[in-house]
Amino acid sequence: MLKIGLVSVSDRASTGIYEDKGIPELVTWLKQAIKGDFLVETRLIPDEQPIVEQTLIELVDCHCCHLVLTTGGTGPAKRDITPDATLAIADKVMPGFGEQMRQISLHFVPTAILSRQVGVIRHQTLILNLPGQPKSIKETLEGVKDAAGHVLVHGIFASVPYCIQLLDGPYIETQDEIIKAFRPKSAIK
Repeated sequence: MLKIGLVSVSDRASTGIYEDKGIPELVTWLKQAIKGDFLVETRLIPDEQPIVEQTLIELVDCHCCHLVLTTGGTGPAKRDITPDATLAIADKVMPGFGEQMRQISLHFVPTAILSRQVGVIRHQTLILNLPGQPKSIKETLEGVKDAAGHVLVHGIFASVPYCIQLLDGPYIETQDEIIKAFRPKSAIK
């Protein structure tokens, strides 16, 4: 069964100053987008690089998550260390994910170029750094659509099921009206 780790990186949310909205948005979106059951491991942690690194390692090495999605800590501010921690524990960098996330966000805000989001692989797990705002999380996952619902720019989740399949993970199907997963014809079951 698909196992997904969700990590919200926020000093203020982790200390209770305000309610975390990243993990609830991710859970809601994943339930709408993925056909079938999946398990979720969640973590709400501060912007401390050793803690982020340790959390990612735990979710991959100990909990055997197939996919880990982080939210928050991807900007240029001094405390924004999520991409640095992610790269520090990575075996491979998947630059296309970060490029696509910024491409999507540029359709909504010019400051998307300030984002340092990355995608990496650790062992057989895909790790993706998502933005911190719920609206931006959804946009990044789903992409840009016109008023009629036609895709203008593909969301990053369109590539996630096939990537996990290539990493010997479970076969994931999506709800096409939310996000249509892409696979070559030879990889469709």
